[in-house]
Amino acid sequence: MRRIVRLLIVLIGAPMLVMQAAGAAEKLDAEIQSLKKDVLELNKDLLLLEEELLFPVNTQVTVFLSLDVGELFQLESVRITIDDKMVASQVYDTREIEALRRGGVQKIYIGNIKPGKHEVVAVFTGEGPQGRKYKRATNYVFEKPATPTYLELKVSDSISKQQPEFLVKQW
Repeated sequence: MRRIVRLLIVLIGAPMLVMQAAGAAEKLDAEIQSLKKDVLELNKDLLLLEEELLFPVNTQVTVFLSLDVGELFQLESVRITIDDKMVASQVYDTREIEALRRGGVQKIYIGNIKPGKHEVVAVFTGEGPQGRKYKRATNYVFEKPATPTYLELKVSDSISKQQPEFLVKQW
């Protein structure tokens, strides 16, 4: 009789223990998901703080690169100097060029410079009209205010000249 009672207790109690364990597992899973969300938020805040500390607003300069059409020039690489100091260099693959042609804009450099007069020089290499190797430089002198400065290097086609143009625009 005792064995039957014990067996009944085990048979009745086992599903209850399984249900309690499942509930605890769900609660633990919810807590883990909440912690993951908190860690992601903290990581985002730390990245923003790091950018503010490394690149203070009053000295921040950002350089972007864009392509307009790109039929007269096949970009292969670009090298950027600010005040005769190389700050960025990029060699492009086919996927990156296609992304730029579809309207993408690349943030190629972010850094610090003191307010005042500065010169940026960009050297573009690639393939020009009629498949010729092409290496062209453009320079731009700008006044850096005590606010963030944004420069865009733009490669565009000049249909009238049948040549690519390399422009620098300050936002």
